[in-house]
Amino acid sequence: MASSPSVSRRGFMVGAAGLTFGVAACLPHSVGVAQAAVPSKQAVLSPWVTLSTDGTVSIVSPAAEMGQGSFTSLPLIIAEDLDADWAKVRVVVAPPDDKLYANPNFGYMYTASSNAVLAYYTPLRRFGAQVRRVLLDNAARHWNVPVAELTTAPNVVIHEKSGRRLDYGAIAAFAVVPEKAPEVKEEELKPSSQFRLIGKDVMRIDMPHKVNGTAQYSIDVQTPGMLYGAILRAPVEGAAPDQVNDAKAHAIAGIVKIVRLPYGVGVIAKTSWAAFAGKKALEVTWTRDGKAWGFDSDKGSEDYAAAARNPQVPVQTWVTQGDVPQALQNAATVLEADYGCGFMYHGQMEPLNAVASVSPKGDKVEIWVGVQSKTIAVTVAADALGIAPDKVVLHDMLMGGGFGRRGHRDEEFVHDAVVLSNAVKKPVKMMWTREDDVRNGRFYPLSAHYLRGGLDASGKLVALHHRKACDQVTAFQDPVRYQQIKGRDTIAFANLDMKWYAIPNRLAEGVPQDNGVRSSTLRGVANLSNAFATESFIDELARKGGIDPAAFRRSLVADSPRSLALIDAVTRMSQWDRKRTDTALGIGFENYSNTLIAEVAEVSVDRRTGAIRVHDIWVAIDPGIAVQPDSVLAQTEGSVVWGLGFALSEHISIKDGVVQQVNFSDYHVPRMNEIPEIHIELIATEVHPSGVGQMAMPLVAPVIGNAVAALTGVRLRQAPMTRDRVLAALKA
Repeated sequence: MASSPSVSRRGFMVGAAGLTFGVAACLPHSVGVAQAAVPSKQAVLSPWVTLSTDGTVSIVSPAAEMGQGSFTSLPLIIAEDLDADWAKVRVVVAPPDDKLYANPNFGYMYTASSNAVLAYYTPLRRFGAQVRRVLLDNAARHWNVPVAELTTAPNVVIHEKSGRRLDYGAIAAFAVVPEKAPEVKEEELKPSSQFRLIGKDVMRIDMPHKVNGTAQYSIDVQTPGMLYGAILRAPVEGAAPDQVNDAKAHAIAGIVKIVRLPYGVGVIAKTSWAAFAGKKALEVTWTRDGKAWGFDSDKGSEDYAAAARNPQVPVQTWVTQGDVPQALQNAATVLEADYGCGFMYHGQMEPLNAVASVSPKGDKVEIWVGVQSKTIAVTVAADALGIAPDKVVLHDMLMGGGFGRRGHRDEEFVHDAVVLSNAVKKPVKMMWTREDDVRNGRFYPLSAHYLRGGLDASGKLVALHHRKACDQVTAFQDPVRYQQIKGRDTIAFANLDMKWYAIPNRLAEGVPQDNGVRSSTLRGVANLSNAFATESFIDELARKGGIDPAAFRRSLVADSPRSLALIDAVTRMSQWDRKRTDTALGIGFENYSNTLIAEVAEVSVDRRTGAIRVHDIWVAIDPGIAVQPDSVLAQTEGSVVWGLGFALSEHISIKDGVVQQVNFSDYHVPRMNEIPEIHIELIATEVHPSGVGQMAMPLVAPVIGNAVAALTGVRLRQAPMTRDRVLAALKA
């Protein structure tokens, strides 16, 4: 998939709801359902839709595709209200243009936080309906009949009174684009009872290409005269090369150039293996610049826990409701607990890489890369050369996993490729090895949680106080966004308060930390660590009050029929009330950006080795309208697998600021034989669709921990719940 930096157009007019209509002179390349040659005659009815005289409907997809299905789902939403024949739809990659294709919730082209369908859904439906209205108006003029007498079927306008039909392709031959987009109110959109595409599974556009091996990632790109690049980066953020001995590197056959950089040393070679060997042969000492020098993650966990408990440490108040101190003082029972989570690596299948080709004069650049924000990639490339963004040509590639790692404001791997290419004025494929990707990762942050809860005499939860000490993330990952949200680090602290539960008095406080370690959003975002602490603590409170954990949660969502339905579904699926002998169940519930999730895990524990075995996980999920049900199931399964890694094994340790793990040999992601049976029940409801890409992940760790507590009577308070931690807890 590739795109030019902008769509050439003539004659733009702004219409209802900010829709821009225009006539495009060219469109970016695409991967589509219909692979027929593009005909010469086209009617471009908006920057989103182009009709061809052969009936092909080209629809632009604005989100990045990294395996979550957005490349299919978003055009399908337009096609629904356009009444397009999906077999004739050709999906087109959106060029990097924030004015036309920005994610409405972010304000720029950015695919993250399971936000694409949630943010684009209503605007895209309206765009499709507006284009359909233009087609109806053109057909009415052509036939000289009232537009009210016309209706549509897939790719055809119908006049029932006369029995006439007019294919969309035929209309393309004479269509006139209005100066102003027709107004379409939300209540005029197609009712869900008439959906033909939304809620019905179709083949994902990218799937056949991934299956047959023709899908292209930037790591696959080959260009004439291309060289290969690798960079030995400073082990600590902010450090720089001090002494560099590159004699051994220069002695390796195929080395073209050694490039000293502010943050490392680059090697350019004729082959990738020569580049990697040259990087390994470098002898570099580093300056002690950078705050992370001296940081130890084990000691950091202790310091964070102390900060979370210390009322004198400055906080950011996230939510305050009622009077928590007074409610805790009056409570019949008060429970307090500490929880902690470690650093976690993204572990995406495709290590970071990009291809750049800088012009001989250094005044233009062409880049091939898969990123979560195309417009940021263009800006990074332009800034690296000091040129205007319109001098950058972006080829948007598929991503072998993003999960937040390919969504930073600096997109350093794009910058790497451009500066290396600029050093030789030739195309350079810059690649990180897996070892580079681990050692120089940007990690899900360390956190410590201190919680206090108060129960009344009947066991009702009347007060909750949650303090979370955590590395700042947004300030490092996206300083621009951090300023826009006025310094409130949503990536680190959002949803501390469990607002979906009816708790009359609640106080949620963030305790920002800054250890200098590179931090990042990761699948599950703040909810990942927050849910481990809060859903484990809710379980503790239920047991302290002598109430069944499922019933306790039902009481907290008693006014939410959707929530009750999810808890009832997952308890039914898991046979919650059935007695077990050597296993036990744990339950959890969450409202994640209006996606409701209830989960139950069944586990056993080997008391000799400390190994936790997860036998089954049941998930009930309500994402509102499920645009593509099969994708919902697939993303939920993937989230569960990710959650297992966070819960049981994935852990980055840091000594003197330096990452200790090297590869998957010592960073343990779940293996096939460790995956439980995953049972999912999709309960779609008639509310605005919400995200699904990561929503099941945060609950996996707490439901496992809750099951272990039910089985052994021991509460595990640190994630991941590794064997040594289990053994230590059992012996305590």
